[in-house]
Amino acid sequence: MTRRRWVGVGLWSVWVTGLGGAARAHAADGDAWFGRDKTLHFSLSAAISAGGYGVASVATDDARWRYLTGAAAGLGAGAGKEALDAAGFGDASWRDFTWDVIGTATGLALSGLVDWLWLRTPPDPAHRAR
Repeated sequence: MTRRRWVGVGLWSVWVTGLGGAARAHAADGDAWFGRDKTLHFSLSAAISAGGYGVASVATDDARWRYLTGAAAGLGAGAGKEALDAAGFGDASWRDFTWDVIGTATGLALSGLVDWLWLRTPPDPAHRAR
């Protein structure tokens, strides 16, 4: 596997781990800006967008498509959750979606940073093909 593929596998692992710890949360005081449910919206959106970026990095070398895939995954999950809430399965909240957007941006920024740091590292001469 190439380094880029390993980055994708690593980001995918972070995404799966983030989803494994997900739990349904209710805001204790209505819909506060800073509550446990907002932390979950932020962290899961970050994990899902990073996972989307990682999966796309296995499929393409074009960074634009990796960012687009990560953003679509993170924002799509957040919008889908809020749509279900609006349909009567919970309490829809623009504050929740705001934290989804912030989490998605953070996940993409961290994914891009990891990708940039990984790709700018010169290869180890001992492992270079001769």
